[in-house]
Amino acid sequence: MICQTCGNQVTAEVRFCPQCGAPVVVAAAPVPPPPIPPAYPPPYPPVYATRAPRVQRNLQMLGILWCAFGGYRIITGLIGIFIMRVITFRSFGDWGWGGPFHGAPWMVALLPLIAVVSVVTAFLAFLVGFSLLRRKPWGRVLGIVVAILALLKFPIGTALGIYTLWVLAPAESGMEYEAIADRT
Repeated sequence: MICQTCGNQVTAEVRFCPQCGAPVVVAAAPVPPPPIPPAYPPPYPPVYATRAPRVQRNLQMLGILWCAFGGYRIITGLIGIFIMRVITFRSFGDWGWGGPFHGAPWMVALLPLIAVVSVVTAFLAFLVGFSLLRRKPWGRVLGIVVAILALLKFPIGTALGIYTLWVLAPAESGMEYEAIADRT
């Protein structure tokens, strides 16, 4: 070691310099520099970059809505049959289906037509809902066809038809649906 005051060579055990008497400062071992902190993690990617494609995001909801629409079609069909029956037969069920008839003959023929249309549209709606929920390969095409037919059933069918066409009709949606379709 070297005395800081006079520059004389001193041993490490002494506390004062034998030449000048100045206190000897023991130099501490060099302190290593602090470790460099790791780089900050990269910022999170924007939300739009991590979102699932449009078809994958909306397919589950679309299937559920089509099943609900099928139930809605059955309920509205039953209400329509009930109203036509009351208008036609002027009773709530006392005479059965073939009882006294007070309305126009075309009204009697309308009852089975309402029943058939309600059953067919409800069946198609349930079939579209099932095919979309199960990711059937034919579900997209059936969904587009039934959505076009549902556009006529204002307001709920129109809204569901527009939503279905927005999700399933574009060409990119066809490629997305093919990628996630269940081929079993």
